[in-house]
Amino acid sequence: MTSLVTRVRSLLFILWLYGSMALIGLGFSPLLLLSQAACMWVIRLWAHTVLFGARWIVGIKVEFRGLEHRPAGAALVAGKHLSMLDTIAPFTILPHTCYVLKQSLIYMPFLGWYAARTRMVPIRREDAAKALKGMVTRCRDRLKAGRQIVIFPEGTRAKVGQDSDYKPGVAALYRDLDVPCHLLATNSGQFWPAHGIDRKPGTVVFEFLPPLPAGLKRGELMKEMKAQLDAASNLLIEQNAKV
Repeated sequence: MTSLVTRVRSLLFILWLYGSMALIGLGFSPLLLLSQAACMWVIRLWAHTVLFGARWIVGIKVEFRGLEHRPAGAALVAGKHLSMLDTIAPFTILPHTCYVLKQSLIYMPFLGWYAARTRMVPIRREDAAKALKGMVTRCRDRLKAGRQIVIFPEGTRAKVGQDSDYKPGVAALYRDLDVPCHLLATNSGQFWPAHGIDRKPGTVVFEFLPPLPAGLKRGELMKEMKAQLDAASNLLIEQNAKV
């Protein structure tokens, strides 16, 4: 059962999360008329602000591991998706992040402005074949610009312990871009759940795993990606459950 203190802190953090989005988004909105790099700086500022609030309001610390496997230049990154935090924290550690995201997010105030200006890759799930083709074309362009393309193979946030299917979009990108696939495991949902408002204190770990080499067959890629991401994420969850 959630304690009153946890609930109050969680509500305060939600105010911090969305309040900072509005204040920073509006306050730096003139930068939307300038360069893409300036807008990316605003997003990173907000991401650091969210992590600061998470630590001091609800007691969530964020730790990055496996940084020797972190891509510095153009790359494809497939991440475990357990929390909204998964879409925020990588901005603080990857130099030129580009997310594959739902089309509807582009129309959101503040978030959508900066996502569009920094050329994130929106997809419409209603028309799968057309969306897949457009996603590959856009991601190829972003890769040429030296960006780290981040995609969540599960497609949506999963609950901790849930055995989710991995969607084929990442395999299409991997094949057509002909690059290694970097893997990012996490236990984020343990403290910042996929759904609900309550946040629990603890250490969220994002761990870069050794990348899968380019050139694997589709079935082999999907099998190895799911096995390694699930195993590494579950291990992080088990380790933190014992703390």
